[in-house]
Amino acid sequence: MLPYPQIDPVAVAIGPLQIHWYGLMYLVGIGSAWYLASRRLNRFDPTWTKEKLSDMIFWVAMGVIVGGRLGYVLFYDLPNYIANPLLIFEVWKGGMAFHGGFIGVMIATYWFGKRNGKSFFQLMDFIAPMVPIGLGAGRIGNFINAELWGKPTDLPWAMVFPTDPAQLPRHP
Repeated sequence: MLPYPQIDPVAVAIGPLQIHWYGLMYLVGIGSAWYLASRRLNRFDPTWTKEKLSDMIFWVAMGVIVGGRLGYVLFYDLPNYIANPLLIFEVWKGGMAFHGGFIGVMIATYWFGKRNGKSFFQLMDFIAPMVPIGLGAGRIGNFINAELWGKPTDLPWAMVFPTDPAQLPRHP
C-alpha cells in the first residue's frame, strides 16, 4: 500500500488570497485545450481566426464552470442553497458537478455554433479531443483534494484517503 501524499490543497497563499491546486488544474485543462485547439484550427476551418477560437474556448469554459457549479447546487444540496442563495457564489468552498459541467458545455457549444454558423456536431467533433485533457487535469485536482477515491482494493498501489470515513485502502 502507498501512503497518501499529504498535499496542501492551497498551492499559493498571498495574505488572504489563496490559490488552490484544483483551480490551477482548471487553468491547466483550459489552457491545454486552447493550445491543442489552436494547433488543429486550420484543419477544422481555415477561415477561423485565433480570436474566434479564443471566444469559443471562453464560452465553453464558462459552460464548464457555471454548469458545474449549478449542477452541484441543483443535484446535491438544493435545499441549503435555496435557504442561503449567496452560498452559490462561494466556489472556493467546493462544489462542482461533472454532469452539470457537461450540460453547460453542451449549451455553450450549441449557442456558440448558432452565433457563428457552425453546427453543434461540427463543433463537438472539434472539441472532443480536448475533453480528456480537461477531465484528466480535473481528476488530478480531485486527487490533491482527496476526493473521488476509488473502490476498496488490496492492490499494491492502494492508499487510504484522509477524507474516506471508512479509512479503507482504495484505488486512487
